[in-house]
Amino acid sequence: MYKTRLYIFATIGVLLLIAASGRALAQTCRTSSNYEITLIDDALRFDRKSTPPQRLEMRRGVLAVDARAIVLGADDRKRVAAFETKVRELIPKIKVIGQRGVDLMVVAIREEAARSSPAAAARPELNARVDARAQEFKSRIANSTTSKEWQPAAMSGYMATILADVAPLISGDLAQKALDLTMKGDLGGVMALQDQATALRDSLEKRIQSKLAALQPDIQALCPALRELDRIEAAITQPLPDRSRLNLIKVDS
Repeated sequence: MYKTRLYIFATIGVLLLIAASGRALAQTCRTSSNYEITLIDDALRFDRKSTPPQRLEMRRGVLAVDARAIVLGADDRKRVAAFETKVRELIPKIKVIGQRGVDLMVVAIREEAARSSPAAAARPELNARVDARAQEFKSRIANSTTSKEWQPAAMSGYMATILADVAPLISGDLAQKALDLTMKGDLGGVMALQDQATALRDSLEKRIQSKLAALQPDIQALCPALRELDRIEAAITQPLPDRSRLNLIKVDS
């Protein structure tokens, strides 16, 4: 029961925080998109996340919607090609930020583990697990071809996996302390440990939030490129088959 409580509080706290942080980072540049991006060797694919489904593809200045090529004038072809180039320049920068996010969250977990359970934090097994998972996730981001690997939902999944690895070690140490105190009849000490487990959620949230704040300047540096993408697509004159305009990225005024 004690181990389960600690793990649930830690996991729920982190998932809620990552979701909130993802929203905050999106608000930095006041941009949003209703599409997932997939990189193909010589093309970019955009899949609409909401219904009705829609797939757009850009390939060296050629635009297709649901596998149907759109007839573009020379100027629009140049704009589509420019959009492709800008996106390909932007993606490596986003990946670097995602990898830094993994590093920062790992630092937060290490620090929180050291605070709440120094004995568990000092165990080589815990550090080895954290290092292995962090490297796995950073490699996944580096090698990814889809934006699904860089978004808050993915980061939540990474963090939940790391917690699943390390929480049993931390909670096991606290549970052993609780058992020892129970055997000694120190119910006040047991209650204090339970309060420590309850407080872990808020403490870990604040620590991760503080660490992720270091990414803000890097996010801010991407804003001009995102606004340029919006400007390029807004200049494309040819409508889509449903008579709507290309709108892969939205910038709030």
